Amino acid sequence: MSRLSACFEALADEGRAAFVPFIMAGDPSETASFDILSGLPGCGADIIELGVAFTDPAADGPVIQEAGRRALDAGQTLTRTLNMVERFRASCAGTPIVLMGYLNPIEAYGLTAFATDAARAGVDGVIVVDAPPEEDGPLRTALGAAGLDFIRLATPTSDEVRMKRLADGASGFMYYVSITGVTGTASSPEKANRAALSRLRAVSRLPVALGFGIKTPAHASAAADYADAVVVGSALVACGAEAAKQGPEPAVNAVLSLAAEFGAAVRGARVAEKS
Repeated sequence: MSRLSACFEALADEGRAAFVPFIMAGDPSETASFDILSGLPGCGADIIELGVAFTDPAADGPVIQEAGRRALDAGQTLTRTLNMVERFRASCAGTPIVLMGYLNPIEAYGLTAFATDAARAGVDGVIVVDAPPEEDGPLRTALGAAGLDFIRLATPTSDEVRMKRLADGASGFMYYVSITGVTGTASSPEKANRAALSRLRAVSRLPVALGFGIKTPAHASAAADYADAVVVGSALVACGAEAAKQGPEPAVNAVLSLAAEFGAAVRGARVAEKS
């Protein structure tokens, strides 16, 4: 059983959603981002999304765009990101890591080489924002051969036919983009999200993660009431960027402190229902 499958199975037994923080590898520095990555499991992270910096991140809003630029300016590469995961695995064997990025760096690396090296490093799944199902066959084949999950994105504009297409061949979990737009620019509309997740579950047995519009612990708690996983990215990245003005250590501490607040909100979301 993969780490992702084992994680969701355990969470289903507990009756709660997964907390999935996103950070950008290499931001605000390679050392600081590794320290944040290493501290996230202790803050309640069930799964970690690790961003792969790219020059043209079309799905990302200003906060994550700037994080990617800072990482690239500091020399972050896909190889360094895989090395970061390998170092993380030396001290944390259980928490799944999903890489989130774009197709160009993976194609430049080589599909088979990337899949092989990512699996060896300890990556569990991959989200490639600009790889639609009509074009992702070679990548999905390479990832599958290496035992990696390929996670697809559904959006508010995905109708039932499109959702079926997205679910076909996906693994690990489905990622529902809760807003029409880029990351970090709007709040997540709960009523519409509940309806969309119901439609997505009608065509897929995979767990469904909700992201792109979770700005506060209260938003995370509300989403955890009906989603299988809650992804928090821009709020953590913005927090780190502001604190980094005082230095790397304040940035690490600030991100981990905020992550702990989000983690507690997600973990406590369904407590009232059980009592």
